[in-house]
Amino acid sequence: MKLTSRRCLTMLLAACSCAAAFAQAPAATTTPPPAPNTTGPRSAGVDNLLIAAVAWKQTAAEYRALYHQGYNVARMHLELALAKRKAGDKPLAVVSDVDDTILLPLAYWGHLVNRNLDFFDDPIWDEWIPRNQMVLAPGAREFFDFCAANNVEVYYITARDQGEKTFDYAMEHLRLAKLPNVDKAHVTVLRDTSNKQNRQDEIAKTHDIVVFLGDSLNDFRRKYYTKDVDERLKLMESDRAEYGRRYIVFPNPTDGHWMRAIFGDSEPPPTDANRETFKKAATRRSWDGK
Repeated sequence: MKLTSRRCLTMLLAACSCAAAFAQAPAATTTPPPAPNTTGPRSAGVDNLLIAAVAWKQTAAEYRALYHQGYNVARMHLELALAKRKAGDKPLAVVSDVDDTILLPLAYWGHLVNRNLDFFDDPIWDEWIPRNQMVLAPGAREFFDFCAANNVEVYYITARDQGEKTFDYAMEHLRLAKLPNVDKAHVTVLRDTSNKQNRQDEIAKTHDIVVFLGDSLNDFRRKYYTKDVDERLKLMESDRAEYGRRYIVFPNPTDGHWMRAIFGDSEPPPTDANRETFKKAATRRSWDGK
């Protein structure tokens, strides 16, 4: 076929245009893997690890019933101790943790879920504490009124750290709850440690401690502060006779030293690796489907 000069020119220009377009096309690249997630669930939050535990705290009648049960058992032991008292005996005392034992931080946990955060968050906790939104645990009012009416001293030992005002914040929470013995002699706030045993032993020198109240085994004795799940279970079993007698445990599925046994840290960072560790803990025993 004979080509005219105009047709040749048109074909040449088209070829040049294609070559230029090809030269300008971006080179193929490999999509980098997503960065590790160190904030919270990536979706709208419905897969948040905290949801079931916080929903249970917020709504379950069983959650409230366990507090009533714990305080009823504690009162029964006080009644027995009061009936057995003799002249010259040491004064009776109750030693109690504060957070998730007497005062419940339900609004804090609800806030974390709304923020799509699935692990305890220290900065938010420190910001929330001064807002005085704690609520009194079910059964606590009746129990501590009974203590006051029968001259049973209450000692509060809590581990918190919100800076220089930590003690003032704790005192304010206890005063707002109208609890007895809210003074410097009866309130101990530990900022640099969670070891409550030294203070407990001091109280035991001058008082007969009828019951210890807490949501973590570390609220009773320091030996439970271990980084091994099986060792912690074994230590608990060695003291099984104390539970429901001297040690009254309240429920806390969201945080505490049980987390330390899993992660090596009571407040682990929100990473995908820790989420995987949590899943492994939840499947220590699992049916294989066969």
